[in-house]
Amino acid sequence: WDNADFSRGVGTTFYQEFSTLNTAKPPFVRDVEAKVRRYLRSSYSAAWTLKITWEKAPVYAAWTDTQKTITYQAVLTTDGFRSYILMLYQDGGMQWDYTRLTSTNVLIGYT
Repeated sequence: WDNADFSRGVGTTFYQEFSTLNTAKPPFVRDVEAKVRRYLRSSYSAAWTLKITWEKAPVYAAWTDTQKTITYQAVLTTDGFRSYILMLYQDGGMQWDYTRLTSTNVLIGYT
């Protein structure tokens, strides 16, 4: 997430928090639960979920190119004991030209 550059006024970042302990769960949280259950073959009931969206984010340094942007999300969720993250990218994956980045050891995801 550290290679997005919003200094030129292109793109935005926003988040939405869902605290669902003892409350009705919105469709988004139910969808996250279903993904965790399906991918991990585990029972899961979210107590808290955070959705962060980077929309039309230009690559660092934005002064070199503000045309190639990407929209991606990180969804963090926990039941209070186990925590998961879903990394969601726009159709077609990462659109930045990684050969123009200052670092050449780039990853999609986390380690």
